[in-house]
Amino acid sequence: MANSTVKTAATQKGALKKNSVAVLGIFGPKAELRALMRLSSGRVKEVKPGSRVASGTVVAIDEDGIMLRQSGQTKRIVIPGS
Repeated sequence: MANSTVKTAATQKGALKKNSVAVLGIFGPKAELRALMRLSSGRVKEVKPGSRVASGTVVAIDEDGIMLRQSGQTKRIVIPGS
């Protein structure tokens, strides 16, 4: 595959909104999944269920994204493009 083809397949313009939380990837054994999150500050952090981030608490992780509890509400955050 040509480098330009790989770049096009691997990137999506505007997929990550600035100043918002995003899931960059999920990894690890199924029983102990972890995620890489980009926080609204731009910092990247490895999280697991129970991890606290500025925007809430990670309550679950699966192959497609995370469940994040914020102010008593739980919302799903998926990997962009999935």
